[in-house]
Amino acid sequence: MNEGCLLVLSGPSGCGKGTVVKRLLERDPKLRLSVSMTTRVPREGEVDGVSYHFVTKEQFDRTVEQGGAMEYARCGNGDCYGTPAAPVKEWREEGMDVILEIDIQGYRQVKEKAPDAVGIFIMPPSFGELSRRLHERGTESEEKIRQRLKTGKEEIRCAGEYQYIVVNDALEDAVDQIEAILKAEHAKTEAMRTIIEEVLNDAQTISQ
Repeated sequence: MNEGCLLVLSGPSGCGKGTVVKRLLERDPKLRLSVSMTTRVPREGEVDGVSYHFVTKEQFDRTVEQGGAMEYARCGNGDCYGTPAAPVKEWREEGMDVILEIDIQGYRQVKEKAPDAVGIFIMPPSFGELSRRLHERGTESEEKIRQRLKTGKEEIRCAGEYQYIVVNDALEDAVDQIEAILKAEHAKTEAMRTIIEEVLNDAQTISQ
């Protein structure tokens, strides 16, 4: 069995990453979304194991020290976030594709531990559209939105570190592109080593 593909999706706040991921999961029930762990307090409506794996500071530190995190970050306010490595490894070994929705710093850490990870940067069609989407949410102050836009500009400058850029102008088109990328990755020679060996073994059997 060929190992599953590891997709890492990043992009500025407001580009629609969460909506794209949700649609991908709806289309392909075999896809798995990695659930991050965090030390912060659950917010109203959040479910442990679904929204996040809510852990103590001690549990988080122990996981990191034991090499059990694919990537992690410690925020200035004391909250910590990270991606547990065990479920990602297990799913991939079972031949399932896994999605990580993380930021650029997390992507860099993942690439160090899993060089075969496929980075996809979700790009807004324009900076003006990114601003419009953030304002349309109506959930944050103008100061907070300005900060997100400033961060977004810096993130877009790093888009060249990713193997693929997908412009999220129309949702279904963006999802179509990511599915096409996934199919292409599965057809790469390195990903097809198992089937090559199986066909050659079959040929050896028939020739005997």
